[in-house]
Amino acid sequence: MNTQTPREVVADVRAHPRLADGDDERFAGYGVMGLPFASGHYLALRDMVASSIGPAYRSVWHRDPSGHWALYTTTAPDRSCPRYFGAGATTRHVPSINVGWADDRTFEVTMGETLRWTVELASSPATRLMTALSGATPTAAWRSRTILHAIGPMATVMLRAGRIRMCARTPNGPQFRGTPLYVWRVGDSRASLDGETFGAPAPLDEQISIGDIPLPQRGLFFVGRSAFDAPVPTDKSQQHLTDTGAPT
Repeated sequence: MNTQTPREVVADVRAHPRLADGDDERFAGYGVMGLPFASGHYLALRDMVASSIGPAYRSVWHRDPSGHWALYTTTAPDRSCPRYFGAGATTRHVPSINVGWADDRTFEVTMGETLRWTVELASSPATRLMTALSGATPTAAWRSRTILHAIGPMATVMLRAGRIRMCARTPNGPQFRGTPLYVWRVGDSRASLDGETFGAPAPLDEQISIGDIPLPQRGLFFVGRSAFDAPVPTDKSQQHLTDTGAPT
């Protein structure tokens, strides 16, 4: 059984970043899979400490109540999340996204004066079991799309956060494969963006997806790895880039 705290696991991953073997596009890191709020806003965080296609980076995803996505990233969009998830979203290249830990289970994400987002993590029997099963799964098994397709329904039942898929198509076309090695639930959270407060965490009226990937209806935090097929060059007219050169 894992006895490390979230902060300890993240510190270890940051100190010893390691990509999975393979010739696809691979990342290692941690983040909030997704977190819905009662106001209809939705946030996600990716802190990729290692990448096979570029430098480490951080990214915040925001979906407003009308359904519009904005992806904030600290490195070139074609070397970070917008490479796979940018179709139909506004992409904003920002100077920095900071993650600071207040204690072993609480951290704050800030993006200048634009975003303030506090996340408090907790364990549950389901997240502890999911972490234990992940640790017992052979590394080679995580590269099997058949096994990943089977793990998704199991995680759906265990975590009670709506439908979960470990292998699915992204908005830009490449297939995503996820390997969550550690999982915690979000016990509480507070967030504001551009002065607007999001309210309490709460499931949305209907579960949303980005591409073919369902996003959790309850906040989940992960430490793990992911892999993607390389994108096929296409018309990028659906991706809108804003380069924010000044501190945000």
